[in-house]
Amino acid sequence: MARGVILMSGGIDSPVALHYLLRQGHEMVAVHMDNRPFTDDSPLEKVVDHLRALETAFGRKVPLYVLPHGPTQIALMRNTDRHVGCVLCRRFMWRSAEKVAERERAQFLATGEALGQVASQTLSNMRSATCSVRLPIVRPLIGFDKQEIESVARSIGTYGISTRPGLCCQAVPDKPATRSNLVQIEAEERHVDVEQILDDCVRRAVVM
Repeated sequence: MARGVILMSGGIDSPVALHYLLRQGHEMVAVHMDNRPFTDDSPLEKVVDHLRALETAFGRKVPLYVLPHGPTQIALMRNTDRHVGCVLCRRFMWRSAEKVAERERAQFLATGEALGQVASQTLSNMRSATCSVRLPIVRPLIGFDKQEIESVARSIGTYGISTRPGLCCQAVPDKPATRSNLVQIEAEERHVDVEQILDDCVRRAVVM
């Protein structure tokens, strides 16, 4: 089995994806991109509780890296086209996860994305986001619909955690682009210092 790094939010999808990867015997490390001040403490609290539930179920530890993503969001909001903000955000999340994977000697990245469920998960936007990294990306839920994911979440005991009250990310633009092209995205990224932002984020990572 392989070692992977999974992006974990406080939502319904990512713990279900992690469940399947752990069930297959993969050794996993979790990365949570902390969006404060654009959210509250609840996403991190949910992630911690998701991991506790899954660690208990599978009898093994899942290390958690918490990376400050709020400063990245601020830099993107000030300097780039807000319509493609979600795609740019995902590119930095993937890069951050890949940095953790290098540190953890992991062979792949993973996510709870399912095709077409939100603006950042259209085919063109996923392509634009994932072109920013070199490691392969595993998406255990890619062909699931929301009802199927919720059904599994209930069966593994994470649905109640995911649906607790909390503040959604306030950095999401009013009209996020559902289609993007890589030329446009790379042009927008030239308005910020990508390496400096990434270095600042990863350097301040906390391992829980």
